[in-house]
Amino acid sequence: MSFDFSKYEDELLFVPLGGSNEIGMNLNLYTIGGKWLMVDCGIGFANENLPGVDIIVPDITFITERKKDLLGLVLTHAHEDHLGAVPYLWRDLGCPIYATPFTASFLHHKLSEMGPGSKPKVYEMPVGSTAEIGPFAIELIELTHSIPEMQAVAIRTEVGTVMHTGDWKFDADPVVGPVSDYAQLNKYGDGNVLAMVCDSTNVFVEGESGSEGEVRKHLTKVIADCKQRCVISTFASNFARVSTIIQAAQDAGKVIALAGRSLHRVIEAAKESGYLDKNVEFISDKEVMSLPRKDVLILCTGNQGEPRAALSRIARGDHPNIRLQPGDTVIFSSRKIPGNETRINNMHNRFVEKKIEVISDKDFFIHVSGHPARDELKRMYEMVRPRIAVPTHGEARHLHEHAKLAKTLGVKETVEAFNGAIVWLAEGEASVIGKVQSGYIAIDGTSMIATDGDIIRTRRKLRDDGALFASIILGKDGELISAVQLSAPGILDPKEDDELIAECIAEITHALENVKARAGDNQIAEQVRLCLRKMLKKELDKKPVIEVHVVRV
Repeated sequence: MSFDFSKYEDELLFVPLGGSNEIGMNLNLYTIGGKWLMVDCGIGFANENLPGVDIIVPDITFITERKKDLLGLVLTHAHEDHLGAVPYLWRDLGCPIYATPFTASFLHHKLSEMGPGSKPKVYEMPVGSTAEIGPFAIELIELTHSIPEMQAVAIRTEVGTVMHTGDWKFDADPVVGPVSDYAQLNKYGDGNVLAMVCDSTNVFVEGESGSEGEVRKHLTKVIADCKQRCVISTFASNFARVSTIIQAAQDAGKVIALAGRSLHRVIEAAKESGYLDKNVEFISDKEVMSLPRKDVLILCTGNQGEPRAALSRIARGDHPNIRLQPGDTVIFSSRKIPGNETRINNMHNRFVEKKIEVISDKDFFIHVSGHPARDELKRMYEMVRPRIAVPTHGEARHLHEHAKLAKTLGVKETVEAFNGAIVWLAEGEASVIGKVQSGYIAIDGTSMIATDGDIIRTRRKLRDDGALFASIILGKDGELISAVQLSAPGILDPKEDDELIAECIAEITHALENVKARAGDNQIAEQVRLCLRKMLKKELDKKPVIEVHVVRV
């Protein structure tokens, strides 16, 4: 039975469609008076359950059914897990977008890759500005993060104010941009905030997250000590780190090469928004090999082991332009996102096997998180003082721990939401009161496919059990006029399993003798399929994908 939103038109509801079962892929909805406001629209990384897929986006079926009442999308900042899904999903949303100048510039570069068709109207909001969007009055509040112009969104409605933090940390030396706007946070705390929807990423980390300024000092020394070719990978959208790497390379007298399209996007956005000198020059990855090894720093994407990213291709040795040699150095100025550990470790091993030095944050202080540790969370709650805490941006264990922490800090009510939850933000009654459709859509090359559909299910089966193809050639009277042809990639070896293949062919031939001459092609194919399935289950305990092709001549 569908939820009747009309009964709650005068109430404020929060509905996350992404980011409340995982870290990443943030998409949050607020509704009051029958109107909707979206905050962020991001991508997530696919895991091993989605073979051949690198990224996923939220299933937005629920809100597209209400798109006429969707007044706008507010972007907190320019990280992929907060705006990366816009090029894939906007045509189904059709709403205006609100973003600061840097975020808008970054988004425009991404949207330019959408190809022909309508583009969204993007309203640029100055840092710290306000806007009226139907029943929602929003104010942007600058917070420190690893990218310029990270904005918390204070959402004021007739029933109360929500502080939606987005990603943030407190850093006295953030390298790029000012420190967090503590005055505004305290101002809202003095004004009786109804609820705070807050980042949970590092809730298990004691103390503070660390300063980007301190990372700059250490990373500068590490890069200067690289005497041969140096490759460094970080998150392309971590512009604070990108800025540090550029400065460190310049200090060390190294030319900087960029490898990865997303790096070019963030560099161009930074130049357009005044966060990077327009005169800073880079070379392409095609020019790297012609320069002395000690004179080049290669800044590239792919620190999470994404198969098609630059660093993975360099590790495999199939990058079209870049080759490394023994004695070169690869620096990972990043963290391992949960779920990507195996891919990243495999990359490390490939480099080590080639006698290439690998440096990570386990070796030197070259990475800090852009998210708040426990002491920073405590300070945020002391300033904002919400009556309701709604942890987000985390797995279930993060949200639960965050809710427990909030209660120890004097927050009266906590709600542990999940993707698709309908959260009623009412003092004394805050709770999950229903559920809407949610889920994931896979970005498969240039296509969008269901993560629970036949394509993905078949890929899993092919990966786990292999495939078998049988070709049956029949004459006009239904007689077998040529030997049955079998091919079984991933399940049978043509040489080692030749006896079993011969048995399968014999069983198929025998099965066809019992099929009536007038049987249709589908009936014949099904008879052969059942025969093969039974044999392979008995002999190999496998259930491969079986395709039977019947040809009549």
